[in-house]
Amino acid sequence: TSSSSSGINAEYGAASVRATHPIPAACGIYYFEVKIISKGRDGFMGIGLADKLVNMNRLPGWEKNSYGYHGDDGNSFSSSGNGKKYGPTFTTGDVIGCCVNMINRTVFYTKNGINLGVAFTDVPLGLYPTVGLQTPGEIADANFGDRPFVFDIEGYIVECKTRLRRDIQTHSSSAPYNDNNLLDIVLKKMVFGYMVHHGYCGAAENFAKATNLYFFEDIPSIQNRQRVQKLIMKGMIGDAITLVQELYPTLLGNKPELLFKLQIRNFIEMINNLNSEPQSHPYSIASLMNGNEDTNEEKMEVDHKPEPSEGERQPSRHALEQLLLFGRELNAQNTQDEDLKRQLQEAFSLLAYRDPKASPIGYLLHPNQREQLCADLNSAILESNGLPRQPPLEMALSQTKNTVGRMLEEGLGAAAYCGLDEFLKCSLRPQ
Repeated sequence: TSSSSSGINAEYGAASVRATHPIPAACGIYYFEVKIISKGRDGFMGIGLADKLVNMNRLPGWEKNSYGYHGDDGNSFSSSGNGKKYGPTFTTGDVIGCCVNMINRTVFYTKNGINLGVAFTDVPLGLYPTVGLQTPGEIADANFGDRPFVFDIEGYIVECKTRLRRDIQTHSSSAPYNDNNLLDIVLKKMVFGYMVHHGYCGAAENFAKATNLYFFEDIPSIQNRQRVQKLIMKGMIGDAITLVQELYPTLLGNKPELLFKLQIRNFIEMINNLNSEPQSHPYSIASLMNGNEDTNEEKMEVDHKPEPSEGERQPSRHALEQLLLFGRELNAQNTQDEDLKRQLQEAFSLLAYRDPKASPIGYLLHPNQREQLCADLNSAILESNGLPRQPPLEMALSQTKNTVGRMLEEGLGAAAYCGLDEFLKCSLRPQ
């Protein structure tokens, strides 16, 4: 973005221009640069920040709630016409950067890639990048990241992240830590509970022996849940439903919404199985739904190859008919739950495509779509046995993510670099 002072009358004052959006607190570190294309007559130029109510007929820093670094004298100005000695003057060809550190609420400037040190502290939220010009011929060009910066802002951000993680780790380990420490015991129980919850029976047994912890669920019960989960993750939903009804006879009767979700997934897996058959069958879903076996499209498909025998054709036709029959049964249940209605309609929509996997809703056929259903069913089984639906470790992680999100909403810049996933990756990375 370029600004020029060609229309400014120096006798009557300056003029400033600010960005259209304020600096978001959630960004953590905000940086922009301004190249001085021409200092004009006197080089009375200011680069800085201002809130949305600041008078734009003054250089940044002179008005209340504005901050600026001026080129003619190198002074910094903070809500006052009286400047403080800060850095060198700047002129034509110089590149001046302004960095707002939302972690510690400070601002520093750079000149031609060199950090000039902190100019302002305790800056408020909601400030806009601002450039001011005063005398004729002054031209400035702002860079908000669409071009490479002169200053190594990425390196600075890495330093801030590293320092922040070090502070977190130092705070976490400041208390005495040993085998009898309460925190140590709690963490071990959380890890153990996670293993038991997800059915990692062998790992849980070994961990329990090493930590002297006791199972809060019978091992056969854990193994049964593991059997159910394996069937779900293999896409064998019908077998999973049968096993659940055998092991937990009242569960699905008490949770009709969960049963309906399982049936929808079973319908999708039936389509998945049809779509993955190695041989092409001459009957399409659309033709069977219309009661017509010999569409022109089908004839075109089989003209170039021998007609399949009756033995080859019948299984595919039977599978298609079973799929449609099951779909009609699902539709006849007439669920009133809007979310389940949506899921059912999405599943039915797969029938409209000759190649469902390549369709816009082909993601429904992906194995990762089984994971949430598997987790929901596992939680329901645990709850029916009087055990927690969610392991404490997952609850703690979820609470941490929510807390970081709330910190960002409240304008705490450090939260921008406290993302749990990134922090865990860095913590687990070999040093």
